[in-house]
Amino acid sequence: MKISLMLATISGHLNLGLFYCLIWYNFYTGLCNFQKQKEEVFRRPIQTRSAAHDSIRRMLATLDDPYTHFLTPEEFTKMARYDITGIGINLKEVYDEDGITKLKILGIILGGPAYSAGIRQGDEILSVNGTRVQGMTSFEAASLIQGPKETFVAIEVKHGNCGGSQRVTVERQQTVRTPVFYRLEKADNGNEYTGYIRLKEFNALARKDLMIAMRRLKDGGASSFVLDLRDNPGGLVQAGIEIAKLFLDNGETVIYTTGRDIDSQKSILTQNASSTTIPLMVLVNGRTASASEIVAAALHDNCRAILVGERTFGKGLIQSVYELKDGSGVVVTVGKYVTPSHRDIDENGIEPDFYRRPGLTEANQTLVRCHASTKLMTENKVL
Repeated sequence: MKISLMLATISGHLNLGLFYCLIWYNFYTGLCNFQKQKEEVFRRPIQTRSAAHDSIRRMLATLDDPYTHFLTPEEFTKMARYDITGIGINLKEVYDEDGITKLKILGIILGGPAYSAGIRQGDEILSVNGTRVQGMTSFEAASLIQGPKETFVAIEVKHGNCGGSQRVTVERQQTVRTPVFYRLEKADNGNEYTGYIRLKEFNALARKDLMIAMRRLKDGGASSFVLDLRDNPGGLVQAGIEIAKLFLDNGETVIYTTGRDIDSQKSILTQNASSTTIPLMVLVNGRTASASEIVAAALHDNCRAILVGERTFGKGLIQSVYELKDGSGVVVTVGKYVTPSHRDIDENGIEPDFYRRPGLTEANQTLVRCHASTKLMTENKVL
C-alpha cells in the first residue's frame, strides 16, 4: 500500500516552504489512524520548526512501526558516515538497453560537497579522475571517489537523460575508516592456520578491505576463515550483499526481498563464481543485526558456512531515508528481507548451528549434512 505522507506548507516566521515525503507502508495496519492524524495536523497552520517536527513524529507514530521514525537535522547529519563516497552522494546501478551498468545519483546530501559543486540527484556519473565508470558497480566507483579528507576528486557527470556532460571538482569531506581487523591464528589441531577476520560494520570499505584481508591471510598460510560478525549492527545493506556474494557460487540466492509493491519483490542472486572456497565459520550474537544477518543467512542457507554463537538480533527490514527541506529526515520501512530458505529474519533472528565454537571436523560434518539435506529437498521438488 503506497500512501503519500506529507505535502505540507510549513509557514510562520521560519518560512521553510514546501517539503515532500513519500511513505511506503507495507506491513503495518495504522493507516486509518494515520489519515486521522494527518487531517488533524492540516487543520491549522504550523508556525515553528519544532511544531513541524512534532507533527511529523505524531503522524509516523500512528503507523505502529518502531523502525519508521523522524530524524532531527543533527541525527540526519550523523547518518552521513554511511556515505559510500565521502562527498555526500549515494549511487544506484541502472542498466541501459544493452545491459551495460550505468551509475546514477540516487541520493545527495543538500549542502554537501557534491551538491555544492553542482551535482544533482538523478545525474549520471561518467568518469572519476579520467577513468570511465561505465560497467562498474557502485562500490567500484566509490573506491575511485574515496580519498583523504580535504583532497579533491574530478568527476564528470551527465545532467538528466538529454543533458550535456560537466566536469566538476569536489572536495572530499570525510574519510571512511576501515571496519576490518584480521589476524592469523593456529588452528585447534595445531598443524594448520585459521584466518580470523572481524567486521565491525558494513561501510564503503568493507568489501574491499575484506578481500585484502582474505588474500593476505591466505598468503600467510590460512586454510580456513572465521568471520566475526558479533556486535555488528549492520550499515550499508548493499555492502553486506556484495560481501555475501564473495563466498557464493554463480546463481546462488543471497536474499529475497518482499513487499506489497511489485518492484520490491525480487531475488538477489550471485552472478559470478565465489572468490574463495576455503572453509568458513561465522560468529554471531544477539547484537548481530540487519546487513550482518543478511550475510550470515546467505552463507548459512547456501551451506557455505556454519554459524556459531547466539541467536541474532532479528532486524530484516528494508528502509529508505528521505531528507526534508530543513535538513531533517524520515526513515521509512518499505519491505522485508527473507533468507534463501524462506525464513523471515525480522523479529525472529537466525539460530546458530553451535553455541560454542566447534572443531574443524565437526564443522565440516555439519556442512556435509547441510549439502545432503539441500540435495534431498531439491530432488523431492523435482519429483
